[in-house]
Amino acid sequence: MTSKTPCAFIDPPQADLKEALSPDRFEAVLRSISDGVFTIDLDGRITCFNRAAEEITGVPRQEAIGKPCHTVFRTEVCKGACALRYTMETNTPVVDLMVHITRATGEQIPVSISTALFRDKQGKVVGGVETFRDLRQIEVLRKQVEQEYSFEDIVSKSPAMRRVLDVLPTIAESGSTVLITGESGTGKELVARAVHHLSDRSGGPMVAVNSAGIPETLMEAELFGYEAGAFTGAVKSKPGRFARAEGGTLFLDEIGELPMQLQAKLLRVLQEHTYEPLGGVKPRKADVRLVVATNRDLDEMIAAGLFRKDLYYRINVFRIELPPLRDRKGDVPLLIDHFLQKMAAVRDKRVAGLTPAALRILLNHDYPGNVRELENIIEHGFVLTPGPLIDVEHLPPRLASASSAEHRGATLQDLERQFILAALESNGHNRAATARQLGMHKTTFFRKVKSLGITLPETDGRSNRSA
Repeated sequence: MTSKTPCAFIDPPQADLKEALSPDRFEAVLRSISDGVFTIDLDGRITCFNRAAEEITGVPRQEAIGKPCHTVFRTEVCKGACALRYTMETNTPVVDLMVHITRATGEQIPVSISTALFRDKQGKVVGGVETFRDLRQIEVLRKQVEQEYSFEDIVSKSPAMRRVLDVLPTIAESGSTVLITGESGTGKELVARAVHHLSDRSGGPMVAVNSAGIPETLMEAELFGYEAGAFTGAVKSKPGRFARAEGGTLFLDEIGELPMQLQAKLLRVLQEHTYEPLGGVKPRKADVRLVVATNRDLDEMIAAGLFRKDLYYRINVFRIELPPLRDRKGDVPLLIDHFLQKMAAVRDKRVAGLTPAALRILLNHDYPGNVRELENIIEHGFVLTPGPLIDVEHLPPRLASASSAEHRGATLQDLERQFILAALESNGHNRAATARQLGMHKTTFFRKVKSLGITLPETDGRSNRSA
């Protein structure tokens, strides 16, 4: 390194930047930039490190120069998916990728990074540059938004779901039986756990049992337990789920699958607050709050003689209906971010998000498996992607193949249109709420809507008046 300036990448006489700026002027420019900037040579060693880079990383420039970049700029992507290496190998810049720097103190600093190449006059790559912006203040604001849109691990900004979350504390405090309805995968057990955690029974156990997952012949013993000698092989007593949930909450999922005989016994528990284990002769007190769920239409089952009407009235004190994910597509990006953060917390890997093409596919998917299906899709992509972004090739094959040629060839403008439509839907076509959600001024929102060819309903979702 022959130059007196700390930014050694301008030493080669063929470098364009040297012709544009003297070393002193170039150094002054770099020092004035509030974003961190560092450059590397073809061996991955740092050749330039500006003042903002020192302040954000906590590493003095004298210590950084000449070191491999991954030993100074320590992020989760440095371990196996270096953004600069990716750019230098693929000639593809990375733009605004959010990662976390680990300082020597262990502090995690959120930053947004972008990368580019340095080329000489002949077009040969001679190095790379990475800029990074401190996002600590933005991260604070983001967490405030997450708190607004999340509740007991339930993530949503959908008006329908927000109405559910608004009444959940009141329902939880009541102590009454709760019926949760919704398609498979909509998050019924999450809501049941929220009811438990918000109730005065939160210090007790939360026990879950799936009626569809236990054979009918074993279901009674599973719920109520049995005494020694109750049947062949019962050499000692075993408590059932009601006994294990004593003082807490029993979540009985898929109650529509419960046999009629057991429906009668469950009704007795709700009426008399007692039950008898198999082979028992003395009733036992049931100090348990019951939360039940089903993905079936219980009214239809009653009409068909498959579900007891008197039991239905007992469990339907408070009813919570969960909408399918296809009716709240605006939650998809929020859920994706939530799942990626949750997976990063338990694995030694961080994935920043999805490519526009992959996100476009997920925004167009109908999710027959609802939120559970989306989580499985994201986990599939999280495991398979080697880099910071999940691309189409990392999604389950059925999704990539199901995406039509029209969707695969859609432009970024198409994606933006779909995202705004989803936001409008999730906000009940309330223009002002949608603009706030998208971080736009209302005038900008209307201009964007017009440029994208979106036709708004004649009435505003907020006021139900003509807009």
